[in-house]
Amino acid sequence: MSKVKFTEMKNGSKEDYLLLDRHEQAYIQGTADRIIKFMSGLNSTLEGYQVSRLEHSLQTATRALKDKANDEMVVAALLHDIGDELAPLNHSEYAAAVLKPYVSEKTHWIVEKHGEFQMYYYAHHLGGDKNQREKYKDHKYYQDTVDFCENWDQKSFDPNYKSLPLKEFEPLVKKIFSRKPYSN
Repeated sequence: MSKVKFTEMKNGSKEDYLLLDRHEQAYIQGTADRIIKFMSGLNSTLEGYQVSRLEHSLQTATRALKDKANDEMVVAALLHDIGDELAPLNHSEYAAAVLKPYVSEKTHWIVEKHGEFQMYYYAHHLGGDKNQREKYKDHKYYQDTVDFCENWDQKSFDPNYKSLPLKEFEPLVKKIFSRKPYSN
């Protein structure tokens, strides 16, 4: 049997669902490769920026790596804006959802909240509240998120910065996405 017999899920048999599970497990194993392929296509930019989305991501990850961040955080730095393409209004949550099964609660929280924390640098210029992040000031990962934004994310729009190529990060992406999923 290479396909299920049912046309409605409620009519599926154990054999059907075992088949689907085998296919799903094989598909999950290819997640890192699909992410790398997606990242390699981020060569265009939103109008106005001096670097592409890919270059911004590479700069952020290179800075994290040079600061001796752990592998998980380097991968999170690389992938923190992958939601920009499909979820521009909630890109942080999108990226965090992709990472969630493979990263710690801390890393997930940093990625999920980084968009709000980044507003510190620009919201006041657009009539918004630059201190929106202050609502999290008592959270255990508040300072880690401030540091992520200050040290890596907000400064990674420099066309003269020498970032590492995507190929250098592939082993780390494969390592993180081959982990047994966390139960966050």
